[in-house]
Amino acid sequence: MMDWLDGHIHLLTLLWLFPILFMFHDFEEILTVEKWIGEKGEGIYKRLPAFARKVYGGSFQMNTFQFAKDVLWVFIIIVTVTAITVFFDFYLLFLAVLHVFFAHVFTHVGQSILLRMYTPGVITSIFIVLPYSIYAYYRLFAEQVIDTQDLYISIVLMLILLPFALFMLLKGRRRNTAS
Repeated sequence: MMDWLDGHIHLLTLLWLFPILFMFHDFEEILTVEKWIGEKGEGIYKRLPAFARKVYGGSFQMNTFQFAKDVLWVFIIIVTVTAITVFFDFYLLFLAVLHVFFAHVFTHVGQSILLRMYTPGVITSIFIVLPYSIYAYYRLFAEQVIDTQDLYISIVLMLILLPFALFMLLKGRRRNTAS
């Protein structure tokens, strides 16, 4: 199976699949989040600890348009990082964003298990994001375009950049719901 995939998917194709598959995943979220929040949000919100309600409160008041704006910003980042990788052979930012994409699977699965219900994005996380992420890591190592040092450096890079990105995202959600 892997030999077949390796023979049919060029490395550049694999890289450009990232923004495409991100959008397939986020289409599931965009199409379901507003209705899901409307039906389940209040009950889930009440179950959160006080600090989590303060931090994530804006997320429970979002509509489809507001969520799609968030997705657009993330998509722009993913396309930019992918372009940098493709045109300059600089893989560290791509890896950092791929780590977030991969970890995001477990956020969705964990939420669904914890809440004992469907959560927007869980289906494509399992059937698109997880297989793509695993295969991308495999191919990047197999093609020897990254090594374990790159993996560790990109994890540190992700840990530095992710808190800032989450802060900006949540700040934007609070601002959107305040207006």
